[in-house]
Amino acid sequence: MGSVKASNKETPMIEDGTNYGDFLLKTIESAKDQFTDEEYKKLVAGAEQIKEIEGKLTILEQKYPECAKAPGNGDSVPADSNGVVLNSSDATSFPSFDGKDLDGNDVKSSELFANSNVTVVNYWFSTCKPCVGELSELEALNKKLAEKGGQVVGINTFTLDGDKTAISEAKDILSKKGVTYKNIWFDSNSDAGKFTSGIFSYPTTYVVDKNGNIVGEPIVGAITEKNQAKTLEKLIDQALQVK
Repeated sequence: MGSVKASNKETPMIEDGTNYGDFLLKTIESAKDQFTDEEYKKLVAGAEQIKEIEGKLTILEQKYPECAKAPGNGDSVPADSNGVVLNSSDATSFPSFDGKDLDGNDVKSSELFANSNVTVVNYWFSTCKPCVGELSELEALNKKLAEKGGQVVGINTFTLDGDKTAISEAKDILSKKGVTYKNIWFDSNSDAGKFTSGIFSYPTTYVVDKNGNIVGEPIVGAITEKNQAKTLEKLIDQALQVK
């Protein structure tokens, strides 16, 4: 799989696109002159399929991390093994946490989502270029959502468990980018922490409604990309319609 597990600070990544489908699309585009129109169309179609498949694999990896361990005969994989809860309405609840923001103020998931009409949760880390590159865009989105009773919330994976050095580095980056929206951390052994360990591509962005349920599928890759931005807008609109 082309996406890169990025929770390790030393892990390299695809610089020009965290989703391998995006990487292929850009590579194909850069060599467009080498293909006939028919070849180009086929290559693009194939890359789009890979992009879609990778997005779905990311969701499966998050929901069922035990799948990678190849259960033996008779073994089962619980759907909530990493904190994801499937409720009776088939909605998927964002995993719970009692965390803090980067200034040390308490943040509870139960209150965070209930007090907002929509919450855009952005997973990032400090040395991820695409992640840092979209922070200004996310800040603009936060201001736009505030008018609708919504918000953006950042989760820098390096800061989990309250890593003081990582928190200091994250705050410095956020300050330089003019980010004012809340960034939070929680314990890695919490439901949300286990969920975070299953994220293999960065940045990854979730849209959560006021009931704490994840709306649609996560956006894997930067929201600054045109199609990603359109998808995000649709998911936000869906969340705002939730009663």
